[in-house]
This record gives sequence, structure tokens and C-alpha cells, in this order.
Amino acid sequence: MKSKVPLYLLSLIAYLGMPLGVIWMNRIYEERHVFVLGMPLLLFWMVLWILLGVGIMLLVHRLNPDNLEEEKEATE
Repeated sequence: MKSKVPLYLLSLIAYLGMPLGVIWMNRIYEERHVFVLGMPLLLFWMVLWILLGVGIMLLVHRLNPDNLEEEKEATE
């Protein structure tokens, strides 16, 4: 059985990316009032991490060895 530690670390990145980055992005926005794609920097950061979180969790699902075994059984 393969180790799932890298999958847990990827999940942790997806989980912590938004809340930890919000603290940092809020400081930058208060100093400079930056806009990205017409959105305030903080809103852009949250939208970005929602999309990145979905992508990371999709990758975790695809790489999970348990899911690979279930897919092999389903195709047989």
C-alpha cells in the first residue's frame, strides 16, 4: 500500500492557503489598494483559492490509491 502523506500535505495546502494568505493580502491591500482583474486584492485572493482548492482536491482524488483500486474494480 502506498503512503498517503503527500496527499495529506496537498490537502493541507488547499485547506490553509486561503485563511493564512488572507492575513497577508489584507495588509498589502490596506497599504496599496491593489486591484486585480477589477476586484480588490483580498476578494481576488479568496476566489483564486476557491478555484485552486477545487483543483488540488481533484488532484488528490485522482492520485489516491484507494480510488485507483475502486476504478479498476468498476471497469472489470
